[in-house]
Order: sequence, then C-alpha cells, then structure tokens
Amino acid sequence: MEVLKFKYPLLLHGLWGVFLLVLFFVYVFRHKEALLRRFGQIELVRKMMPGYSRVRAIWKSGLFILAYVFFVIAAANPQLGTHLEEVKRKGVDIIVALDLSLSMQAEDIAPNRLQKAKHEVSKLIDLLDGDRIGLIGFAGLAHTHSPLTLDYGAAKLFLRMMDTNLIPQKGTAIGHAIDEAIQAFEKTERKYKVLILITDGEDHGTKPIEMAEKAAEEGIKIHTIGLGSPKGVPIPIYDKYGNQTGFKKDRQGNVVTTKLDQNTLQKIAFVTDGKYYLSSSGETELGKILEQINAMEQKELSAKKFTQYEDRYQIFIILGLLALIIEWFLPIRTRKYKDEMVYS
Repeated sequence: MEVLKFKYPLLLHGLWGVFLLVLFFVYVFRHKEALLRRFGQIELVRKMMPGYSRVRAIWKSGLFILAYVFFVIAAANPQLGTHLEEVKRKGVDIIVALDLSLSMQAEDIAPNRLQKAKHEVSKLIDLLDGDRIGLIGFAGLAHTHSPLTLDYGAAKLFLRMMDTNLIPQKGTAIGHAIDEAIQAFEKTERKYKVLILITDGEDHGTKPIEMAEKAAEEGIKIHTIGLGSPKGVPIPIYDKYGNQTGFKKDRQGNVVTTKLDQNTLQKIAFVTDGKYYLSSSGETELGKILEQINAMEQKELSAKKFTQYEDRYQIFIILGLLALIIEWFLPIRTRKYKDEMVYS
C-alpha cells in the first residue's frame, strides 16, 4: 500500500492563497464589467467586441490558479513510500547500560553525571557504522529502553528520553543491568557482543561481579566507564520545574554523599576481558572503546527492510508548467472572429 507524505508539510498552508486568487479574479472581472457598463448597455457593448469570450477568460484564470496549486504542492515535496530496500551490514552488537539513579544528578562533573554520560553516548552513536546499538537504563531495576537496532536516529531519540525519573525504584542495581543485557543479546552466539556500562559504581547488593562472570560465559565483553569523583559529593534534588530544592538526606536528616567506586568497575571489566575507563573532560574513553570494537571480529547483522520515501515533486512542477503553457497559448478571442479578420 502506497503511503503519501510531505517532506515540508507546513508549506501546504500556501494553498490558502487560492482563496485570495479567486477573490482577485472575481474583482477583476467585476471591475471590467463595470467599466463596460459606462459605455452603454452591456449587451450592446459586447456586440461591439466580436470574438471576445468571457468563458475563455474564466478558463485562463482557472488555469493560472491550478498552476499555483501544483507549485505549492511541489514546494511541500510530496513523497511516496513504495520502494523497499534491503540493508545488510557487518558489525557487532553493542548495548549501553546507563545508570539512571539519583546519584547521577551529582554535579562533580559538569553539568552533571547523567548529562555528561548522555552526551558521550550520543557522540558514540554518531560514530557507529554497521553496528547494532541497544540501550538499557537502570536504577533499582533495569529496563531495556531500546532493543538492538540499526536505526541510530531511533536510538538517539530513546537516549534523550532517559532520565533519573524514568525508573521508579530507587537504588543502583548494576547486577540487574548486566543480567538485562545478557537477556537482550542473542543466545546462540558466544562473540560479537559488547556491553558498555556507564555508572558511578555504587551497587546496592545485586552481586555485579557474579553477573559479570555469567556475562563472560555468554561471550559478552564489558567495558566500564566510571563517572564522578572518588571523594563523596552531595546529590542535589530538584522539583518538577527544575529548581533545586536541596540535597538528598537519609532518614536521620544527614546529607547523603555519593562517590565513584572504581574497584567494582575495574573487577567487572577484568572478569570479561574488557577495560575500565575514568570519564574525562576530553571524552576520549568512548573513542578508545570504539577502536577496540572496530578491531573485533564482525558478523553480518540481520538484514533490515525499510520503506524509503521517494520524492514526487517533479510531477507537480511539470503539471504546473503545463497549466501555465496552456493558459499562455489559450486565446481570449474565438477562432471564428480570427477567421473573419483574415478574410475581411
């Protein structure tokens, strides 16, 4: 089934100009008739204008308006989705597990840990060519927000939606994130699988090292990126309007601090033959990980069929020009009058 859409739909508002053109031509015709009435009775005046065709004048105006309609539609660039293209690429499967716990709001990295991580992941997606990418968000629970896909635009859309309010259960469940990634990868393979774990490393009792060992058995290589400072920093709290209302406190009213647990992240990477990186202002860690990914053995990923919309504005430009040509050559006087002029 063909699907019609417009690349620039806002330009279709130009069709309101049709009403202005109609009003303009109605005014012109009435003005001409008023001028003719000044010379006497309209029927007598028209007899003094042999060959003039009011119908042809209306047709010429209609053709001009029709040409305008065609040109407006052409400007909006109509597209039809009729062409199916099969895409085959070689690469590896990459899942990014991003910490969405409240500790990621800490501002020891500007503007804060989470925004810094999302910016780096976005740049990583821009550099991918053939690799499938998936996204997992985790706090007290882990959830797959974007399954493995070759649609990088969709992956970036899901990435922008990831926030500390997305997962209701609080905490930092690194072990659950690794287990979620294991389930998201294809079970039949023991290679071509990379998990990039981005967190401050403060796990809350989910046995991340044991889960990393399980991931290694599945052929998953885990690279970890640590965010934040090893020194404790407070966690700012914001209201729904984005205004800071204070800092997170425990039940005794003491300000809670969060610090980077490098030891846990180093062990996770070591168990799976991956590497640990400390997030830096130069944002070189994901580039180094990508270099290692590109050096891995690659597989032919599952083909993806998608509808590619094809431009059809050319048709409407041709129709508009054709309407103008007909309008230009359509005489306003009848052929009978012309013949009388020739033989007289």
